[in-house]
Amino acid sequence: MNASLPAHVAEVIVELPESRSQSVDGLVTWSRDGRPFAALGENGIEIRLDRQVAAAAARTPDTAPSSRGAEWIRFDPQELEGHALDRIRAWLERGHRRAGERGGK
Repeated sequence: MNASLPAHVAEVIVELPESRSQSVDGLVTWSRDGRPFAALGENGIEIRLDRQVAAAAARTPDTAPSSRGAEWIRFDPQELEGHALDRIRAWLERGHRRAGERGGK
């Protein structure tokens, strides 16, 4: 994992209202209304998106499907440059918004 990734994730998360975090065994998970939308661990960050968005996102650089399910992607950028930072922000905001929707859908 890029050493700066946690700092950049924190910059975005702090702006997302109603986010709760939980840290267990080196894995930090964020949720909204009891529904997890992101998890940061040693292999990058995993973010829950709409299934179709996750499928498209998994085809971008440094991104892969997550073992958490079809709605999740794992992002582990080797370099935190403009496009990677934009993806982190957009995906976290989308995951947060989705978690706040009725039923998480």
